[in-house]
Amino acid sequence: MSATRVFVARLAGCSVFDPAGDRVGKVRDVLVVYRNTDAPRVVGLIVEVPGRRLVFLNIGRVTSIGSGQIITTGLINLRRFEQRGGEVRVIAEILGRKVKLRDRSGEATIEDVAMEEVGPGEWDVSQLFVRRPKATASVFGKGATVFVDWNEVTETSTVGEAQSAQQLIASYSDLLPADLANAMLDLPEQRMLEVAEELSDDRLADVLEEMPENDQVDIMNKLDDARAADVLDQMQPDDAADLIAQLSDERGEALLDLMEPEEAEDVRFLLSYAPDTAGGLMTTEPIIVSADATVAEGLALIRRHELAPALGAAVCVTLPPYEPPTGRFLGMVHFQRMLRYPPNERLGTLLDQSLEPVMANTSAAEVSRILASYNLVSVPVVDENRRLVGVVTIDDVLDYLLPDDWRSTDHDSDTRSQFSDTSTAAIPIKARRTGNGTR
Repeated sequence: MSATRVFVARLAGCSVFDPAGDRVGKVRDVLVVYRNTDAPRVVGLIVEVPGRRLVFLNIGRVTSIGSGQIITTGLINLRRFEQRGGEVRVIAEILGRKVKLRDRSGEATIEDVAMEEVGPGEWDVSQLFVRRPKATASVFGKGATVFVDWNEVTETSTVGEAQSAQQLIASYSDLLPADLANAMLDLPEQRMLEVAEELSDDRLADVLEEMPENDQVDIMNKLDDARAADVLDQMQPDDAADLIAQLSDERGEALLDLMEPEEAEDVRFLLSYAPDTAGGLMTTEPIIVSADATVAEGLALIRRHELAPALGAAVCVTLPPYEPPTGRFLGMVHFQRMLRYPPNERLGTLLDQSLEPVMANTSAAEVSRILASYNLVSVPVVDENRRLVGVVTIDDVLDYLLPDDWRSTDHDSDTRSQFSDTSTAAIPIKARRTGNGTR
């Protein structure tokens, strides 16, 4: 082993490699089991492998921990991880717990856990890094933070009780929305709802967009109307429309009334289209410019960090007004073409004459065929007066074509001792927005 003592919080996100140097995943947590009087024993790591699936890696399969990476023997069980009775996740369940210090200096909060190698392939929890409340530290003349051995504290929480939601969110602060959504879905339902309550509106909006619809609905039904409306305001209009359509008519209308007027207007507009049409798939927030706009202005708009890559692949040129539904749609200019012209070139001279927009009532199947046939990442959508009403992006189409549970990569509950190769299955087409009677 390259290290005999490791702090668990520093392992989160570390890459896991096989002996050949190929990356197999990244660490998401450490799994321990409690013992009667001794410190907890480390049984393994929870590793996220491609496909956002969490699997179990026995600690005995780890040959090296150090320099921000972990080396394994190459044997990893590909079955989806399922937590067993008696097993406790360090990051998700121990960090943030309250403990009492046996030196009678008061209560403290666990901020990190050190695990130490005690034998070949055997690791135990050795020390805790804890923080005292400022008032307590001042009274006892001790530092606010201190390292203590496991036997120097007494837990005030029930074994297996999760730490504060705030602490868990802090542990996962570096995760992308899709990864955080996946991590939340692996938590018990009540725990997932607690974490959702503590997330900021924009962060929760990003996470909800990455969750299956039934989980989105479960979370929204637990939020009060004011908070739910604030979250919907932060979501992409097409995602917000899909979610509202899964709620009851009364709740959906109540939330629309509480949303910001402009955001609610976009969502109502999208809900007016059938779910299996271009209008039902599109987003109403493409980049729209005038024909007199320059290449420099177009490139500045697509550089915005919050812009989705598919939306930044091209700009739409229309007559005024420049908010959907716009004036007459003139055409699109792809960013690669903009790169080939000087900054002062006007975008109206660079229109892609070969790309025809689709009507809002065009079928989703036809939109998919167009994107595939012409190697496009987006296609403009117009109404009967050729006014631009939105664009359908490749991710909108994929979300439509994939099955409802596509985010759940593995539903197999066999034991970890069995190994399995991933398999593919036929992908049925789904219909969206069937939750209420507005369609």
